[in-house]
This record gives sequence, C-alpha cells and structure tokens, in this order.
Amino acid sequence: MRIEEALRSTLEAAREAVAELEVRPREKEIGRVVSAGDGIATLIGLPDARSEELLQFPGGVRGIVFNLDPGEIGCILLGPSASISAGDAATRTGEVARVRVSEEALGRVIDPLGRPLDGGPGLRGATSMELMREAPDILDRREVTVPLATGTKSVDAMVPIGRGQRELIVGDRSTGKTTIAVDAILNQRDSDVICVYTAIGKQASEIARVVETLRSEGAMDYSVVVAADADTPAGMRYAAPYAGCSVSEYFMERGEDTLVVYDDLTRHARTYREISLLLRRPPGREAYPGDIFYIHSRLLERATQLNEERGGGSQTALPIVETQEQNLSAYIPTNLISITDGQIYLNPELYRQGFLPAVDIGKSVSRVGGKTQIEAMKEYAPALRLRYTRFRELEEFTRFGASLEPDTRSALERGRRVREVLIQPAHRPLPLREQAALFFIVSRDFLMEVPLGQVEDFEERFLDRVREEAGEVLERIEAGEALDEEGEERLMGIARDVQNELTEEA
Repeated sequence: MRIEEALRSTLEAAREAVAELEVRPREKEIGRVVSAGDGIATLIGLPDARSEELLQFPGGVRGIVFNLDPGEIGCILLGPSASISAGDAATRTGEVARVRVSEEALGRVIDPLGRPLDGGPGLRGATSMELMREAPDILDRREVTVPLATGTKSVDAMVPIGRGQRELIVGDRSTGKTTIAVDAILNQRDSDVICVYTAIGKQASEIARVVETLRSEGAMDYSVVVAADADTPAGMRYAAPYAGCSVSEYFMERGEDTLVVYDDLTRHARTYREISLLLRRPPGREAYPGDIFYIHSRLLERATQLNEERGGGSQTALPIVETQEQNLSAYIPTNLISITDGQIYLNPELYRQGFLPAVDIGKSVSRVGGKTQIEAMKEYAPALRLRYTRFRELEEFTRFGASLEPDTRSALERGRRVREVLIQPAHRPLPLREQAALFFIVSRDFLMEVPLGQVEDFEERFLDRVREEAGEVLERIEAGEALDEEGEERLMGIARDVQNELTEEA
C-alpha cells in the first residue's frame, strides 16, 4: 500500500507540473545556401544577421558574414567549401569570430582559430579573443620611449624602433624581409618581449623553415606562430593577421611587451581582393575594393604602448609588404607607408651586390624610434647615418670616372668601412650594447687604419675581447649611460690591441 500511495502522489505532482507548464514557440532563423565555392557562400534568409557574425554550416564549417545585401547575405567560409552545397541550411551563432589563446600557446603553431597545427594537444584553459577588436583609445596610450632592439646593426643604429611602434618592412621579392623580422624575434631571447609570427598565404615549406629557425635558436620558448598557408581557405588567410594581433593583445593586456610580425600584408590584400570580387563588391584602383585601406588601418592601429592604468603592456608591429620592381608608389605599399610610423626599405641592388642585410638607409625612416635610442647610440649613430648617406651619393657620382680630391677619396674610404661594419650574417643578431661599442670605434675613424678586407675579422675579435675584458662598460651602456672617458679609453685600448694582432699576423 505504501508503494501505491507513493506512486499516486508522484503521478499527481507530475500532472500538476504539466498543467502549470506554459509551452511557447521559439523562433529560429534558418538560412539557405544559394551557392558556395572558392571560399565564399551566398545565402537567403537570416534577416537579423549582423556584419562579421559567425554562421554555422553543415559539417562543422563556419563562416563570417561579409555582405549584407537586400535579400542576400555574402559569407566568408572558414573551412572547405566542398562540403557545402546549394540548399544546405545555415544558422546564426550570435557570436563573432574568435581565436583561442592561453599561456600554453607559447612554443606552439596554431591556426587563426587557435587550433594546433603542430600535432600537439589543444590549448588548456584557453581564452577566446575576438579577431576584430577595437584599437585602444588615445587616452589609454602613452608615449613610445623604450627601444625594441632588432639585433640588426643597420636598423638599430639608423632606423631605430620603439616598443609600441609600427614599422613597415618593404622591398622586392627575395630581398631579406622575412630575415629582418625573424632576426628581430631571435634578438628578444634575453628580453621580456613575447613574439607572435603570423604567416599569411606563404608556402607551407617556407613557414616550416621559419618555425625550424625559431626552434633551433631557442626562440619558440617565447613565441607563438599563427599560420594560414597558401593552401588554406581564403577566409582563414583573411582572418590570420587579426588572429595574430589578438594573440599578441592577450599577452599585452597582462602587462607584457609583445612583438607581432605580419608576413605579409601583400598576400593579405590579394586575398581580400579575391574575396571581394567573388562577392561582387565594386572594384577600385588595381581592382582592390574601396575599403582596402580600412582593413589594414584597423589592424595596425591596434599596435600601441598602453599606459600604467591599462597595465603598461605594448604591442610592436612589423608588417611586411612586397613591392614589384622597386615601385614604392604602388597602391598597397603607399597605403601601408601612410599607416605606419616609418619603413625599412630593402634594396634589391644592394642584395645582388652582397651587402646584407640590404637596408637602403636613404629610403628608410623611423618617425618614432629616435626618441627611444640609448644614450650611447644617440651620440654616435646620427653622424654615422649622415656619413653613410653621403658615401652612397659619392659612390654613385664616382661611377662616371671623375677625378677625385683627397677629401672625397677619404670620405669614400670611411664609407666603405661603415658599410663593411653594417654587413651582418642572417640569424646572428647583435645586442644593442655591443653595437654601441662598435659604433663608437667607427665614429673615431679607427677603422681607417684597418685594411678593408680585415674589417670583418677586426669586428669579430674586437667584440669578443670587449665581452671578456669590458663587461662593466657594456653594462653601463645597457643601463642607458653615455660612454665616459674611462669607458672610451678601455674600448680604444682593446681596438689597438686587436689591430696590432692583425698587423702581426699579416
């Protein structure tokens, strides 16, 4: 009887609950695919879809709302379009595109959505960061005052970069643009800067070489690689730089200093043009859509030095752009030059002549970094830049076979030695303090006593001796102090000893 009473009581309670239950119909927007292919899809329906909202397609493929035309939606697919066909259903997610990132991303290779590409496990405890984030407000920023050393002598001395700056790397194909950026990452080994290398539309083999270089040099410990190679859908290539920027911002908002490389924005612009033309957006100059400037400015404006109230972190951006036949006035290069705070121009003529890195000092500029140089570099680097620029002009002039005065010949000899000092092997960045010691010797014309063919050997021996015998001088330089008389004498004494050694060996 007790069991029957319990069942009767339970049944009665269930009836009362059902009677009180109010069933209401729920609205669910479902769109239908009209066409899909080449990385894009067009749909009908979904009247409340928002720009840049994520849509869900069959097979787990997602897409970003791109066009909102009357009666039709254009969508960028973030997966293969082969699995989507006309008539398939698509639903809204109510979210925007995000990348998953955590502290475990350091040392990893991920795609623009945060999924691992290196065969490792997924990122645990990951935070989802929006791809298309707003740039920090002006009041949240502060002045760029701290140097970001790239380890490349010609850059740090003559085109210096500060933390929070946007410095464009520009040049023809195969002139060493990626090498400059990778060396900047390698040079952060002993600093507190977290690096993000973003590969956009590059061949998988090229990306693998960069990753292997970073790994072999120990740089992956503080780096994240965001990769969308040439074989990935156009939507992933479009999203890649924004994902790299968001990964960098994840660390920046925790008070870290970060460096993000975009390799390269020429391919990104071409991907955007491809998507826009497929979705029938009106073409403009060189068939690029009218908002091509906006998509890069909204990306690069996110690079900044935050104030203390926002944590004091920074994001330094090194975007790369490719020119054709040294045409700096082409559409995309001029856009990016106007957005950034300066450019490092790599000259193909210098590259062919073997002067590497092929930085053209005359066409390179930094509109911010000069304020960030340490005192020792400020004292010697500007004069070296003027000397080297004059040397380049004189060298062009002497090709006509004019007779030279003694002063002109002397200026040419000095310039040749400066150029020899600026030559640097790939993936061998030089610390800023050692650069300052070397440029002090150059500024005193000491190399005029060294045969041109021995300049490289002199430099290597001099720096080795300085590390061994004048470590306290290097520490003072690194601390931001100018060289005093005692420090200058120490360096000059080491230089004389090295010169004597070379003379005896000769």
